[in-house]
Amino acid sequence: MKMRLLLVALAAVMSTSAWARHCPKDMKAIDAALAEHPQMSTADMEEVKKLRAEGEELHKAGKHPESEAALAKAMKMLGI
Repeated sequence: MKMRLLLVALAAVMSTSAWARHCPKDMKAIDAALAEHPQMSTADMEEVKKLRAEGEELHKAGKHPESEAALAKAMKMLGI
């Protein structure tokens, strides 16, 4: 019984990376797209940068679903 409990606990600890969000990956994708100087209006470019910054702040605050939503909007505007 104790061994089974230990194995379950170990499996839970080992699988935490599976629960990781993809905010950092999305931020890197946005940064890479911005580095390519995409053809878009100044207003759209500012909106993308605002959404990217908002996404990072939300990620740092632990608000991952909100972060992913902001980053997804920026990525959609960039066509990625």
